[in-house]
Amino acid sequence: MSKPSPKPISYAGTFSRSLDAKNRVTVPASWLNDGPDEFHAIPSTAGDCIMLMPPAEFDSWEDRIKQSGLPADIQRKAIRQFYGRARAVSADAQGRLLLPEDQCEALKLKGEIVLVGGRSRFEIWNAKRWAAVSSEETSAYHQVAEMIGL
Repeated sequence: MSKPSPKPISYAGTFSRSLDAKNRVTVPASWLNDGPDEFHAIPSTAGDCIMLMPPAEFDSWEDRIKQSGLPADIQRKAIRQFYGRARAVSADAQGRLLLPEDQCEALKLKGEIVLVGGRSRFEIWNAKRWAAVSSEETSAYHQVAEMIGL
């Protein structure tokens, strides 16, 4: 009898962490338990954080791009850029991810960082940048929450 597929993890919560000298960060245990320990790290298009996607989420992007309705040459360029910027990372036995040096440098990730859940993926931010962005986004969150009755 085949083993049932693991339930997808919902990445929720905000966690302050420190990036060590080797660009390693400890991932919350609840984000790894019974789930993937391999991810793809992709800089956000805004250039403000690293998005980390488990394999299923990462693999879905080609289909999303192809279903976008954009011209084929634009789709091809987007696919090339998306997958070309991605780096495979995996958690070690201590639950730490080794983040790509070039991405950490470009996004000024050093020392204090923040892991932010995004349901099907999570993001890693410079702590100061996250504080500013989170503050800016609060009013939009309250507006949507009120509108949907949360």
